[in-house]
Amino acid sequence: MSYMRSQKFRTHKFFVFVLLPLVVELSSCARQSALGTVVTGGDAGQAATLVQEPSQEPAPSTAVLAKAEKTLPYPARGDLDKLDAVLRGLSPKARAAMPLDSSNRAEFLTDLQQVLEEERGFRTDDLSLYYLIDKKHNVGPDYVPKDLVHLEKNDLFDINKNNLSLRPEAYEALCQMARASLKDGVRLLVSSTYRSYEYQTWLFQHWVDVDGLEEAERESARAGTSQHQLGVAVDFGSVSDDFADTVMGQWVYAHSEDFGWSLSFPQGYEDVTGFRWESWHFRYIGRPACDFQRKWFSDVQQFMIEFIDAWKRQG
Repeated sequence: MSYMRSQKFRTHKFFVFVLLPLVVELSSCARQSALGTVVTGGDAGQAATLVQEPSQEPAPSTAVLAKAEKTLPYPARGDLDKLDAVLRGLSPKARAAMPLDSSNRAEFLTDLQQVLEEERGFRTDDLSLYYLIDKKHNVGPDYVPKDLVHLEKNDLFDINKNNLSLRPEAYEALCQMARASLKDGVRLLVSSTYRSYEYQTWLFQHWVDVDGLEEAERESARAGTSQHQLGVAVDFGSVSDDFADTVMGQWVYAHSEDFGWSLSFPQGYEDVTGFRWESWHFRYIGRPACDFQRKWFSDVQQFMIEFIDAWKRQG
């Protein structure tokens, strides 16, 4: 963020964000009994009120992906052909980021199947946690995540406004991460979560008015293309570049993937993600996917999500 942009952000942050309105067990932990009464539609303001704190167990730290020393079955010819087809469709930069060669294709495919098996345990009445959403892939104005959980003031983390909400899976993982951070003396601040299509429409236009269209396209998503509309993204802390240098930011960077949270827009990948570095923006995708991302995709979320989407589309 340029100095001028940083100053502009601080000038408008109060107006925009205040005045206006976990690894295999995480999904199964997000039960209604742990979350209280929930609703199935509406904006964040209509989301459920939390009445009971979720399970107290921290996220396990055991690895979930295949080990290189394991004896792995030789992949089926069809899977190898499918892998080649998907790889051909990826960008040169994505392929270059993958440490994949003839010696480890079986390991890669085994890991991939574990991640896809995890996805089969996701709820079937909402979009997958691996759903590809970016400037070329969107959701419609009527999409609202199921059973949004309203974030209340609590003993685990801070919130900076009263209209925040998340999908149950993301909420549970947030609580587990916040519980772990407290043990290290760090209290998380949640600054932005679910945003409706209508709100994102207003927000994008706001930044157009402030910075012009070209700069707004780098820093704000058009309505229907924001991870926030999926109800699985959180902006932490100051929502500015200095977050990366704070104690909170450094803790989140070091531990977020242990709880299934992935940095969405890393530094140096604006040509890949479409957005400049956002040190504060993390998306919940689950621990297995985070491990897969780190092991095979140079820890770049966009590369992994694009690969999974292409794999499924390949049939």
